[in-house]
This record gives sequence, structure tokens and C-alpha cells, in this order.
Amino acid sequence: MTTYDERPWLALYDDGVPADPVLPVEHGLEMFDVALRARPTAPLIHYIDATLTVAEVDRLSASLARGLSDDYGVTRGDRVMIQVQNIPAFVLATIATWRLGAVLVPLNPMFRPAELDKLMADAQPRVMILQAGLFAELGTVADQHSVPLISASELDFVQEWPADLFPAAERVELTGIRDVMDLIGAHDGERPSPIELTGDDIAFLVYTSGTTGPPKGAMNTHRGVVFNSENYRTWCGLTPDDVCLAIAPLFHVTGLIAHIGVAFLLPMPLVLGYRFHPVGMARLIERYQATWVMGSITAYIAMLNEPRVADHDLSSLSKLWSGGQAVSPSTVERLEATFGAYVHNLYGLTEVTSESHAVPASRRAPVDPTSGALSVGPPVSGFRVRVVDEDGLDVPVGETGEIAMESASVVPGYWNKPDETAAAIPGGRLLTGDVGFMDEQGWFYIVDRKKDLIIASGFKIWPREVEDVLYAHPEVREVGVVGVPDAYRGETVAAFVSLRAGATVSSAVLVDFCRERLAAYKCPAEVTVVDEIPKNPNGKILRRELRKRAVG
Repeated sequence: MTTYDERPWLALYDDGVPADPVLPVEHGLEMFDVALRARPTAPLIHYIDATLTVAEVDRLSASLARGLSDDYGVTRGDRVMIQVQNIPAFVLATIATWRLGAVLVPLNPMFRPAELDKLMADAQPRVMILQAGLFAELGTVADQHSVPLISASELDFVQEWPADLFPAAERVELTGIRDVMDLIGAHDGERPSPIELTGDDIAFLVYTSGTTGPPKGAMNTHRGVVFNSENYRTWCGLTPDDVCLAIAPLFHVTGLIAHIGVAFLLPMPLVLGYRFHPVGMARLIERYQATWVMGSITAYIAMLNEPRVADHDLSSLSKLWSGGQAVSPSTVERLEATFGAYVHNLYGLTEVTSESHAVPASRRAPVDPTSGALSVGPPVSGFRVRVVDEDGLDVPVGETGEIAMESASVVPGYWNKPDETAAAIPGGRLLTGDVGFMDEQGWFYIVDRKKDLIIASGFKIWPREVEDVLYAHPEVREVGVVGVPDAYRGETVAAFVSLRAGATVSSAVLVDFCRERLAAYKCPAEVTVVDEIPKNPNGKILRRELRKRAVG
């Protein structure tokens, strides 16, 4: 009988992908510096209609580092908080922070004052870079924590702003607040003193979404950044001739590694478009001949359902991966028919510094015949993965349990939270909270989150299975399924769907569609049709919002 220790997935690796990655450098800054020596004149950032070379990014980020050091006292180990959209300032701040041995703390621009207040209290940043348009709402929070602010503008470097996609942007004049570009200009041509980094130094402090409690700051090390940037390069077959479309937000671990990390490592151009818009992404793909995309399935679906995307040439796309949310086989088929390239599945977490499993470039994900789930792939290089029960013991191959994993990219813990670290990462082994199984060939399947399990009249129901059935209906665009309290059954299934443009299918028809394909206890009594399924910025369904609506 197959065991996890036999690592049957090794037979699924493409030729040339080692069992353990050979790291080309020790830390994230070294990735950039190697690129600088090798290809200084190569484009590194394409932002809307502007381009910055590797050498230009180096000069700008070095000046920014000197300004952070001399004018704000940033030094080794300090936290530099940043809350901006996908704009060049984010990339410049990443390198500048690393040149000082400091830690970048990326935040979602959608965070409101109460959320920012908690994160500032936890991270205690030395300084914060904030997008100018957010100052009116968030500036007072920084004042309350005595954190100096630096503003950043989405207009920097842009010649012509795409006003048909985003609100007309204007420069915001902020009294007493320095701007990133002003700080760079004041230290133009200057560089900070060299500093020695190691793989154990913290590169990013990334706050998790807090689905199981208050947000926790995952301490992503430089070793983890290099480790999984290298995994993306080898696993997805990336070369310096590729062009990365930054479809994910840079503040998320996907953007940090699959976009910034990989762009530094190869190097290859990173295409930024401020924030996601289906038509904006299509324009950028056509303009810069983007080849590589790693994004959420909801972003792909949004492009699929936007008629104006068809006006653009997307033929350059050849390397597509998706992660962060379950993907139904029917959705993958529709996407391939539209984009002309197969969307490979991928799975990962903030706590492993992005990806842990991926469908190899030359393969297609198998479908589990029992559940209909699409495999997320075998583990990528350097991961030891098993499926365990409530006591942490291996379950037999093919049976469902919690996914547990070990690798050099697993974070050493959560910032200032030793108890949470001990519970989630005992002895360096990450307990993911995700439920799945491995088949005899080494393919892994994610069933759902442990906490999202629905138990109705004693029967276990995974929302993913119901969602996959509804996704198969031709009129359905997106689906979210949750469990809600029920006086008789304990819990019952509540389903929400948004429809494709022009569709008018009724709830009753969708319920009948489920009844034809699912056991009675798994079927929702009602399917609520909504305009949009609530999601976080990285495309994950906000099930807590759906539960509120269901019981509301």
C-alpha cells in the first residue's frame, strides 16, 4: 500500500524538476542584485503606459532606502508598512526596505480605520507609505500611533491615466506629508550602507485574512521568498522571455512571490495595472504580450464574462495558473475555450510563502471520480506533505483528513503570537486547516476548510461539492455555499449564485438541478440569486458575509 513517506508524487514531476529546489541565492535582495548585474537595461516594470528598467528600479529604490534611513531612522528589523494598490511604489519600497534589513508589512488598501488600528498596534511600524487617496480616512490612525506617513500616488510615471476604467485620478496635496517621489528626489544618486542579510531574516510580515480569528502576522523569511520564487520558475517553466501580468494584489502573498519574487529572480517584466479590471488586464496583456498569469479563478471568470475583453488579442498567454479558491472542471473547460490555454490548478497559503502544490506545466489535473473535485496537483519541490486525523496521525492514502506539511518555506511563526504559532505550526509542521486527500499516484485534492464543514442531521456536507454542481449549470457565473443554523437538522445548506450576463434562471430550476445530481441531504432548499458573490481582494469567497445574508 502506498504511504506518504514514499512520496509517490515524485513520479509526477516534469523532467528537470528536482525533489528539493537548489536555491540560486540566499535572500530576496540577492535575487534582485543578481538581476541587476546580469540585465541592467532589461525592463522590470511596465505600469499602464510606462516602463522602468532593472537599473532604473535600482537607482530609485536605493534613493528611497537612503531617505527612509536618514530621514525616518529605519534600520535593521524595523517594520515599514505600506498600503497602496499595484503601483511602482510598492516594488520600490520592497527593495528599499530590504536594503536596510527591515521588514515590509503590506496591507490591503480596502482596510478601514478600525482594522488599520489593530494592525498598527501589533506591527508597530517605524514608518508607513500610504496611497494619497486614503489619507482622509486613514491618516488619523497613524497619528494616533505616532507613525510618520509618506504618501504615494498612482499617477507616478503614468503618461495617460485610463480614466474609462478607473475614476479620474488627481494629485492630492497633503500638508506636512512627504511624497515617495519627493523623498527619492531628495536623495537622488545616494545609496544606503550595505547590509548583510540571511535566509532567516524576515522579508515580509503578511497578515492573514483572519478567517479563524483576528489577523495574524505571518513572518515570511527571505529563504521562503527565494524557495518558492524558484519553485514558480521551475514548476511553471518560466524564463526571462516571459512577461508576468500582475493580476493578484501585490499586498497578498501571491503578488509578493508569484509576481515580485519571480520578476526579480528571472528577471522578467512585471506588468502592473493599478488594480484589477477585466478590460484593463486585457489591454495590458495585448500591449506588453504577457505570457504568465497566476491569479484567482474569480479574476479569470470576470474576464470570461466581460464582452469587451474579446476586443483584445490575448494570444500571447501560454502559462496560466490559478489558486486561492476551488476550481470546478466545467469552469476550466470554459476558460480554455476562451483563452486558448489550459489553466493549471495551484494551492498554497500565506504560511508557506505562497505555493505548496501545483499541477505541472505539461500535465492536466485529474478529477476525483467520487467527489468531482479537480486536483490541486502534487506538492512542489521541497515539500513533505501528509494527511492527518484530529490526533495528527496519518490517515490511509485515499481517505480525507487535514493537510499537514513541512518545507523550508513554512514560516517560523506568527508575529508576537507564540500560542497561535505552537497550535498551527507544532515542531515546524504546518497544520493548514484545509481538508483533503491524496490518491495512490500522489495527486492531492482539497475538499474544503475544516471550519466550513456543514453537518446536517449528522451527515457531513462539504460546500465545495455543492458549488461544483451549481458551477456546471450553463447560466451560473459564480457560486457560494454555506451552512446556516436549522432548528431541526442542526444545520442546512444555503446556496448563493450570480448569473451570466442575460441569464434569468430561477431558484427553483437551480434547486432541481442540484436534486438531480446530489443526495437529498446535500441539496439547498433554496438558491438565492445575487448580483455578486462577496469576495476579498484576492478572490476568495467571504463565506461569513453569505452566512449573514442567509440568517439575516
